[in-house]
Parts: sequence; structure tokens; C-alpha cells
Amino acid sequence: MISSDMAANDLNGFLLIAQTHKVCMQVNDVMGLIPALNDLLTSHAAPVQPIVRHHNRLVSPYTAPVSWLELSGGVLGHCLFSLRVQGPVEGFVKGHNRTPSDAEFRELTLRDARESLHKELEKLRKTAKPELQKIVHNEFDGFERLFDRFLHETGPSVDWEKIKLLPPDAVKPYTELPTPENKLAIQSLLNKLVVLKLNGGLGTSMGCTGPKSLISVRNELTFLDLTVQQIEMLNKVYDTDVPLVLMNSFNTDEDTDKILRKYAQVKVKIYTFNQSRYPRINRESLLPIAKTVSGTDHEAYYPPGHGDVYESFSNSGLLSQFLEQGKEFVFVSNIDNLGAQVDLNILNFLACPEKGTPPEFVMEVTDKTRADVKGGTLVLYEGKLRLLEIAQVPKDRVDEFKSVSKFKIFNTNNLWIRLKAIHRILEDGSLHMEIIVNPKTLDNGVNVIQLETAVGAAIKSFDGAIGINVPRHRFLPVKTTSDLLIIMSNLYSLKAGALEMNPKRSFPSVPLVKLGTSFKKVKEFLARFASIPDMLDLDHLTVSGDVTFGKGVTLKGTVIIIANHGDRIDIPTGAILENKIVSGNLRILDH
Repeated sequence: MISSDMAANDLNGFLLIAQTHKVCMQVNDVMGLIPALNDLLTSHAAPVQPIVRHHNRLVSPYTAPVSWLELSGGVLGHCLFSLRVQGPVEGFVKGHNRTPSDAEFRELTLRDARESLHKELEKLRKTAKPELQKIVHNEFDGFERLFDRFLHETGPSVDWEKIKLLPPDAVKPYTELPTPENKLAIQSLLNKLVVLKLNGGLGTSMGCTGPKSLISVRNELTFLDLTVQQIEMLNKVYDTDVPLVLMNSFNTDEDTDKILRKYAQVKVKIYTFNQSRYPRINRESLLPIAKTVSGTDHEAYYPPGHGDVYESFSNSGLLSQFLEQGKEFVFVSNIDNLGAQVDLNILNFLACPEKGTPPEFVMEVTDKTRADVKGGTLVLYEGKLRLLEIAQVPKDRVDEFKSVSKFKIFNTNNLWIRLKAIHRILEDGSLHMEIIVNPKTLDNGVNVIQLETAVGAAIKSFDGAIGINVPRHRFLPVKTTSDLLIIMSNLYSLKAGALEMNPKRSFPSVPLVKLGTSFKKVKEFLARFASIPDMLDLDHLTVSGDVTFGKGVTLKGTVIIIANHGDRIDIPTGAILENKIVSGNLRILDH
């Protein structure tokens, strides 16, 4: 590996590699590299016209002895290059001055990167304990397949001109779904169902340690408590056996396992499996930073996004086990989405559509609001439904993507899938999801990349996939303390683990709440409220700075509270703020 700061007189080592007609180089500045190379090669190669290409796009010609320099994959300004020296070079081994085609050369470079990774993974495999060898083998095989796609799938993942708006039958309104009323029919449907919650995330973004699912969100009940209560109620009411499956990550598995013991007497069978544990790769070398599989070096590994659920579910043996038990459907959702409850109407539609072939995949979507413009949407692409994420959108099309008038719906990540279809696409290799390249800088300053996938992106791999436009109450994610305030307020009541909108709320939408950084961590958030305000008639709340709320505060309409730096605002007990702006000196103005 030769870096851009290579000594100018280091010709011997360079020419030794150049004799093979290729070299991998990692650099930060593409155009700065060319003069440096010319300095090295001027007296050793015949001058020719080089071409610098970026993702198959001509960047710049430069008169120099270097014939061409091609990017085979770029990562945040750090790029993997292929270099071929053309022309007579003194000292070249006879027979090695042939110039392969661009395609041949690119393939050689990619093969080198692939082989280098494979060698490093083999070293890591050998450090695994005997009882973990099979798991590590499956995980590393999956990672190598993902890495190979990362190397080969250059350029944008979608051609914007091929994107088509959805035909009318691509998304079905929830209001058109029939409601099953026969208890025996409902029982039969539920006995074919598996509920799978994505439980790999930590609560660090909200200032908590451990799994996010163990954060208390309402009446001292956690996300996991509410989920178990919901399924227990289903099983009791309909005398069924709906199992709960948790896909943990290596970050959440141990803590979750300890908590599960308290549900031993609950009428719910709970299963767990871990999603894959993939090695982070150095952004410069594209090699794993890990030195061992075992140990506590969690920074060297990462859970590769919820798109990993398909392979990990299968590798765990649970997919085959449920198929043998006669289960047919799985409902997949994020555990922090408190609106993602089992819906009998959708389950009935999945099993018994009024006409046509039963769909293999159903994605719940809902209408976009101003708060959702960045959410992934469904489009028609090359004749199939496809999930389009904002990361895939060309920069000059982002405003168009955010348009609520053109792209009116977004993905809630509530998915209903046929188990046999998952088994089929894994067996025949037709499962395909776009790769998300996630750059990170570790605490020790090392720049790495994570290759991830999203579960909803697999929609194009299933036959007869369809969207269902569901009511907004099926999408209640708790990502921040602003969301938590809404959930804890009198906007909702809790019944058997399920949140229900307060019937006294005059309109069905929830208010827009934006709490400042002083409220970011759950502990700080709770300390700033003597009690949760009455928000039944609230439309919009913005709070910034050092602000506290007394007991029995009522917020109505639009309320904006801003404490300037160094100031503090204490909203007094019993205060009623309706369409008010409260500034740093506690002036109360009509809004």
C-alpha cells in the first residue's frame, strides 16, 4: 500500500510493484497525486496523456507519463485507485509491458481488495472459540458478500429518470380492508403469526445505558413491557399462541436476556436471536480493524442494520422452526414504535385478499407531514415496488423528493411478510437490498466505514408486494425526549400495553414538539418537569435553553419558550400558556 506522502526518491519499491502493471493506492487528494506520480516516473516511462476518471466520469486530462488513474470506489474523499503505467519502463521484466483493458484492470484491483479482506477474515476466524466457529463462519461469509457488492456496485443505486409514481393499486387504503369478526377465524389467523421486534439499538442517544427497549416510557413501563402486554392480551382474548421474537444485537443481548426472566409467568413464548456482528473496516485500507473475534473490543464490530434480519433469522434456526410449526406470517417492526401493534385487518388481508394472489410482502405507509419529508417512500422502479431513501436521491432532486405533493407517503417500517417467501429468496439468492455506507470516527480517531442494509429495501425481492396506507396512530416512534413527552402526556391513555388517543383531543394529529439540548437526556428531561403538562389542545411547542415546568401547567395552541444563554425560565405551577411566546426575561406576549 503506497500513500500520497511517499518519499519522492522511493523509486525501487514503486517500480517493483509497477512491473506488475498495477498498484493500489490510498490518497486524500486526487489531483495532488498526479504530479507526485509524474515526479517519480518522468525518467522511467514514455510520456502519454493520462485520464483521471471518477465513477466512470472524466474528471481531468493531464499530460504526464501516467496513462490513467481510475477510481474503483470512493469513500468520503478517500479513494481506492487503480494505476497502470504505460510505455517502456527501464528494468521491466520481459513480457510484463502488456497493457490490459480498463475492465480487466479494474477487475484485478477489485480482486486484490477482495482477497486481502478474505485473508484478514481468515486470520480472525482462527481466533474464535470452537463453539463459536459456525456462527463466525456464517457472519463473515455474509460480510464478504456485502463487501463484494460494495466494491462492484459503483455509482448511484437508482436512475432518477426511471422512477415512476405509484399506480393506484400499489397502495391500498386501510379503510378498504375488511374486519374479521368470527372469533374462530381470528384465532386461526393469529395461530399462523409470529411477531418480530427489532431490538438491536441502545438508548445512548437519549442519555441512557443499555438497550433502548428497557427505557421507561409510560407508567414506569418500558418498550419491552408494553410489547409483551400487547401480545399477552391477544393470546388471552383469542386463546392463541402468538410468539414474540426479539432480534438483539451483541450490544443488547446480555441485558435483554436478564430482563426476560421476569416474564416467565406471562402467556407469551419469547425467543431471541442475535443479528450479525460484522467487522468495521478501516476507511483507508478497507481492511478490518479487529485483531480478534473474542474479547471485549466492541468498537471493532457493529450490527449491520435491520436489513440483516432475513439472514440472521434463518441462521438462528427459528425460521425453519416456525415453518415446521405451521406459522405462515411474520410482523416485523421497531420496538420503539409504540403504534406497531398486531392489526387483525392487515393480517386478514395478507392471508385472504379479496381478489388476486396473496401478497408476500406488505409495507405499512402513512401520509407525509412536514416532520416526515426525509422518510423513505415507495416508488415504482423497473416494474416493481421499491423503497426510495433520501440517501439514494441525487442532490439536485432532494427538494423534489421532499415534496409532500409528489411523494405523499413514507415507510413506517411496519412490515408483514410470508415466512415461506423469506425462505425462498434466501435459498435462491434473490434477496437484494441497497448498501448503506455509514462512515464513523472511533474514539481513538480511526476512520472506519460500516456497510449496512435496511429491512424495507427487500420489498423488490418479493412477489406481489403492496403498501397499505395506515392511520397515523400506527407510527408512534420514540427517538427523542420530544417524542417521549408526547407519549407521556394526556394525549394518550394506556390499555393492555396499547396507546390510545384521548377522545377529548379535537383532531387526530399529534402536536409538533421540539425540545432543546437541555432536555436531550432522559434524566435531565424528567428533572425539568414537576409533572407532565396538559397538552390536549397543543398544536406546537418549542422549548430552548434552561427551562423548567411546575405542576399542573397547561399548554394550548402554539407555545414558544426561549431562555437566552445565562437566563432561566421557570414556568410557574398552574400556568396556562395559550398561543404565547415566553422570552428570556419572562415577558409573555400574545402570539
